[in-house]
Amino acid sequence: MRLVFAGTPEVALPALRALIATERHDVVAVVTRPDAPAGRGRHVVRSPVAELADEHGIEVLTPPKAGDPDFLARLAELAPDCCPVVAYGALLPTKALAIPVHGWVNLHFSLLPAWRGAAPVQAAVRHGDEITGATTFRIVKELDAGPVFGVVTEKVRDRDTAGELLDRLAVAGAELLVSTVDGIEAGALRAEEQPADGVSYAPKVTVDDARVDFTAPAVAVDRLVRSVTPEPGAWAEFRGDRIKLGPVLPVEHDETLAPGELRVDRKRVLVGTATGPVQLGEVQAPGKKRMAATEWARGSRIEAGERWT
Repeated sequence: MRLVFAGTPEVALPALRALIATERHDVVAVVTRPDAPAGRGRHVVRSPVAELADEHGIEVLTPPKAGDPDFLARLAELAPDCCPVVAYGALLPTKALAIPVHGWVNLHFSLLPAWRGAAPVQAAVRHGDEITGATTFRIVKELDAGPVFGVVTEKVRDRDTAGELLDRLAVAGAELLVSTVDGIEAGALRAEEQPADGVSYAPKVTVDDARVDFTAPAVAVDRLVRSVTPEPGAWAEFRGDRIKLGPVLPVEHDETLAPGELRVDRKRVLVGTATGPVQLGEVQAPGKKRMAATEWARGSRIEAGERWT
């Protein structure tokens, strides 16, 4: 089939590579978000999907909005049979949805109808899900509500960060997306409507959402930090500075620490929560590199009884 692939970040690359590699289909163009400033220097850069397309000589379309008339006209000229989508990052209007013969087929990183929305993997980690996965479905006007073609499941490991889990789902999901496109071409797949029960939503995670509240139980602190690693990154305030925090580890300790209270041992740094303490991993103070919590604590000369706020 003739395919126009839509996607933007690195998580979309395994799927795009897999579709390019197959001889059964022809990726005639990609649709991605426009070039944007990135990094400390805020230099304008291409999206990862655009860069991969450039490497393979594939046409790149970067409409400011998917309803842009010039984009719709070019998409119609390309006459795609199907448009696979992975993390494109923009809403698709009805006029765009109507162009490909077999519609737009989205790879979403949850077991729909659970965790519809922008941050399904973060939500799965934060809520302590034991099993998650990826789903392919036909895009409709309602958010992530279209009929499902296929699913693949993935165990959420005890110490998974959102980034680690997403990396595995991107690879497994790429295989699922290729098999879905194959099945559509062969006429062997029928999309099934999602059940009405079990719908949940995972909105985009903001920097404010990533603030650690040490008055929560240790298990909740642990899940929160892992769910926002690496993006947008967990943080808390200490002595008026915003300190970035890597994954923590709930530990057993025979001494009670008040929520947010620091205890510096020879080989570890503990922080009290509403239940037991957690052991800090890496931390990053403003203008500093990431370092082990013990190194940070020695340099900060933490006094007994000091707390995170």
